[in-house]
Amino acid sequence: MSNKQQVFAIIGLGTFGATLARDLQRFGNEVIGIDNNERLVSAHADDLAQSLVLDARDDMALKEAGVSSVDVGVVAIGTNIEASVLATINLKTLGVETIWAKATSKNHHRILSKLGVDRVIHPEREVGQHIAQVLNNPLVRDYVSLGNGQHVVNFRVPESLQGKSLSELNHRQDHNLRCIGVLRGTDYVGQDAESCTLEKDDLLLLLGGRQDLREFARGL
Repeated sequence: MSNKQQVFAIIGLGTFGATLARDLQRFGNEVIGIDNNERLVSAHADDLAQSLVLDARDDMALKEAGVSSVDVGVVAIGTNIEASVLATINLKTLGVETIWAKATSKNHHRILSKLGVDRVIHPEREVGQHIAQVLNNPLVRDYVSLGNGQHVVNFRVPESLQGKSLSELNHRQDHNLRCIGVLRGTDYVGQDAESCTLEKDDLLLLLGGRQDLREFARGL
């Protein structure tokens, strides 16, 4: 994660937008929180660098608020698709370099993509998929999608693999997976196939395609 402070404009301070804004501010960034609901803005006034009551459909209001100078704009408006689209257009017009936007449907996603946003977010769907992956296999502690079909999965080493070296897993030969490393508590044990001997409850970090990772997990 970059140590450089960035300036973010978060438009829409519902549950998703407010959580995003607070955490970005907590990470040391400068966050401008924007909503047309005075109650929501007031609720987060102490958490953010700025909290502004304004209508993001008004490009002049956004410009006067200094949004044109932010590094990243996030349109976190939920059910009002018109407001989401107009806010996105305004960010593009103001020259905001990087724009992420929340979508609530396929059509909404399609419109935002046509507008050229850098990433369309589906928070509920993405969280649901993430939880399903973890629940599907008790040994999967967590996973991250890297794009292009590649994922990093965090497997808890079961008792059946205790005492085995990484080379004995045959993860590369049989499943085309790369080992990023092994974590033991808070210690990074390493990724050397011969010298690293697994212990129960180690965390094994593997990189590869979803189907390859799934087949590997089934064999644990």
